[in-house]
Amino acid sequence: MQLSSEDIAILKDNQAKGIQQKTLSDGQLELIYRRKWFKIWIPPELGGLGLTLPEGLHLLDDLAYWDGGLAWTVTLCSGANLFVGFIDPVVGDQVFEADRVCFGGSGQASGTATHEGDHYRLCGFWKYATGAPHLTHFTLNAQIMEAGNSVLDEKGEPLIKSFFVDRDHVLVHYDWDTFGLEATASHSFSLEDIVVDGRQSFEIDAAKSTRKELLYQYPFMPFAELTLLVNFTGMYKRFLDLIEKLFVLKSNQSKWEKSESKAAFRLLDDFQQDYMMRKDEVMNLAYHSWDNLRDGIDNATIYAEIASKSRDFVASILTNTVILYPHTGISGAAIDHEINIIFRNIFTASQHKLLQKSL
Repeated sequence: MQLSSEDIAILKDNQAKGIQQKTLSDGQLELIYRRKWFKIWIPPELGGLGLTLPEGLHLLDDLAYWDGGLAWTVTLCSGANLFVGFIDPVVGDQVFEADRVCFGGSGQASGTATHEGDHYRLCGFWKYATGAPHLTHFTLNAQIMEAGNSVLDEKGEPLIKSFFVDRDHVLVHYDWDTFGLEATASHSFSLEDIVVDGRQSFEIDAAKSTRKELLYQYPFMPFAELTLLVNFTGMYKRFLDLIEKLFVLKSNQSKWEKSESKAAFRLLDDFQQDYMMRKDEVMNLAYHSWDNLRDGIDNATIYAEIASKSRDFVASILTNTVILYPHTGISGAAIDHEINIIFRNIFTASQHKLLQKSL
């Protein structure tokens, strides 16, 4: 699924506005709804695009190339909309047939869910709900309680379940104030004694999927790793392309051309080759795992490789971006310059724990 020239023009024209107002602009949101990008993992019968994993990864990578903040929001919100494959199908059909449904929230178990018959009473405070201003439902993890005691799972650990709640019951705390990914508006939210139907609880487990589509049989961890990774690869590819253009312009300056240009272009070429090699490796693993899942072949080894290579790739992106950035000059330091925007976005994205390498 390729972006049209019209799509790209809208993305480019609206990026600055989204950053300035610290949430996606009306123009960005209208494009997202029109192209159904929040519904890339939703079946067509529910108004979604029903993309395969490889198709969705290509789309997210393209979006991140043009606008990292919008792509990050689409990734996290469409990823939360994937939960349609794990919730009660009757409830899911009712919720997801809406054109502008948008799930999002937190994976932290920073709240409690007290079991009361067929319902749960939710309380807690959760951080980093990407796209909070336009979410229709908030998702969260909570520790299950009964009669004031923590419920334990089969391993003797506190039982954690996931829930979704209509935004009307949620208090949003407008506390997202970062130096990058400003437009993601990843604010905190809280609930206080909100009672929800037990059917609003779900488990993100391929073995417990409530729908037949192949995507919902794909394990969530490698899915999350791959969808986050293509945000980094898209932003980084744009960064490399802009650096190349900058170096070409600087090469017209005789002093820079004589003293630095050869070494600079050689370094950039090394990074571009490394990028292409690493991306081919990870994407081939994604394709292979998708084909294996369809054919009923075990993917355990491939999932482990996806986890390892994704983290290595992000680490190399961060290192190489730091090496190149000092060579961008004052233009790269200007807050409204695209190089600076991408630099900020990459390093704000790096604070997400999922693809961080252990120290």
